[in-house]
Amino acid sequence: MSRALTRTGTGLLASAVAAALAMTAVGPAATASAASHNTVRFMAHLDMADGQRPENITLEPGGSAVVTFAYSRQVARISPDGTVTVLATLPEPPAGSVTPALSSPFLGGIVRAHDGTLYFLYATGSADLTGLWRLRPGGAPQRIAALPADGLPNGLALDERSGTLYAADSVLGTVWRVPLSGGDATRWADAPELDAAGFLGANGVKVHNGAVWVSNLDQGTVLRIPLTRRGTAGPVQTRATGLVNIDDFAFTGQGDTLLAAINADNEVARVGSDGSHRVVLTGTDGLQNPTSLAVRGRTAYIANGAYFTNEDPNLLTARIVPGK
Repeated sequence: MSRALTRTGTGLLASAVAAALAMTAVGPAATASAASHNTVRFMAHLDMADGQRPENITLEPGGSAVVTFAYSRQVARISPDGTVTVLATLPEPPAGSVTPALSSPFLGGIVRAHDGTLYFLYATGSADLTGLWRLRPGGAPQRIAALPADGLPNGLALDERSGTLYAADSVLGTVWRVPLSGGDATRWADAPELDAAGFLGANGVKVHNGAVWVSNLDQGTVLRIPLTRRGTAGPVQTRATGLVNIDDFAFTGQGDTLLAAINADNEVARVGSDGSHRVVLTGTDGLQNPTSLAVRGRTAYIANGAYFTNEDPNLLTARIVPGK
């Protein structure tokens, strides 16, 4: 989730030409890519009138994606042919509830375990609903851990090997740790690098190469927080800067190269392991305020919420090509 901010700098157009992505032939429509000189394919165009603005994404075997619709309180599956199936609708918050920073109830990060169970974050400003929720195949949504009602749980990551979930709170500047089975949430990391600077701080979160990685929207950074042998948080390391408006992100492979959704700027940036970054997709490729990404093999899935363009919320797929 992002807000519109002014971006400065003059080198983005030139660097976009050196794109590291080419589009895969998934979806019914295509457009020419001005940034990469390749073909862009849409997996689905979504219905904005029905509140289908995808906030976060996780992948299923067989090519389907499961997304959270931020403000309609829905979890939905998008099949490879673009069919949208609502899997669950979360309860409406009590009258008078106000979600911090956003006012409206907000359905955020989502992850999928190997058994098909979905875990996702719901923020309402009310103590009875805000927290981590679970949806088992064929079941009903159930809250399994409460999180502070004065916060905004946003990004979610799963470390299935340790049976742990990590939730990034964009208002409280905190990373929470919750057992996969549910229960009490623990304040795992709390540092100035996670704080907001006017709107939202800690946003996307991933577990990767022995660390928890977090994006900070306001500060424009990608952070690495080592996992110690005891499972506690090590010192926060800043791995990339200059990415103001960064929402969620996804690693492209075993290394530390990642793709970042730059929400308000209608861009996807490739961020190298050394922190360097360049724009690889723009609005001319079909981006509509990208919120999140997921990668499987050499294919990236990009969810677009169209929060500010108000034109075409959609889901794109992109073939990852090794970059320089």
